[in-house]
Amino acid sequence: MASDHAISLTQTKFVHTNNDLHEQQQATLEVVEAIDYSKRSQWLRAAVLGANDGLVSTASLMMGVGAVKRDIKVMILTGFAGLVAGACSMAIGEFVSVYSQLEIEVAQLKRDKERGNGRLREEEYEKEKEGLPNPLQAAAASALAFSVGAMVPLLAASFIRDYKVRLASVLGAVSFALAVFGWLGAVLGKAPALKSSVRVLVGGWLAMAITFGLTKLIGSSGL
Repeated sequence: MASDHAISLTQTKFVHTNNDLHEQQQATLEVVEAIDYSKRSQWLRAAVLGANDGLVSTASLMMGVGAVKRDIKVMILTGFAGLVAGACSMAIGEFVSVYSQLEIEVAQLKRDKERGNGRLREEEYEKEKEGLPNPLQAAAASALAFSVGAMVPLLAASFIRDYKVRLASVLGAVSFALAVFGWLGAVLGKAPALKSSVRVLVGGWLAMAITFGLTKLIGSSGL
């Protein structure tokens, strides 16, 4: 009887220990997923959205110029100028934005350290500070992502002399890239992939159509 009772207690402790370990593992996984998702969302904004901006803005510029100028050289130069200007604008805007965020978070850490009476020790303060966003990295990521997106319409139009085929090539390449970027952003952000792809695709089409139509209208009016 005593032996049976000891075995029962051992089994109970073993099950209890397994349950505790399982709960700890689940809690750890939840924390890791939350941290990964938070970091992932920051890079999504700089990467996927930056690439979408480069793709749509450069393609719209090229389509707009293509509405009044059939020369391939003019179209390529316009796209290249849009790439450089857009990448610089994205980099500067991201740097200013992230640097402002960094100053706010550093100031808050200092206030917590001074108010906490040891609550936030020096090593913890340094560790928290190391985890803050880097303005230069964010600027470089935004510029690179914009450039990658802008290269799609440029490459699609570079070697096609025929005017109509060139416009169709740009439209097809940009449409495919928009759908891919929309799907990628949805998958990484855990959102519905089809809705995201359609939304991004339709938005890009509207931007190109409006730019093409208005430029054609103004160009035909002789202004």
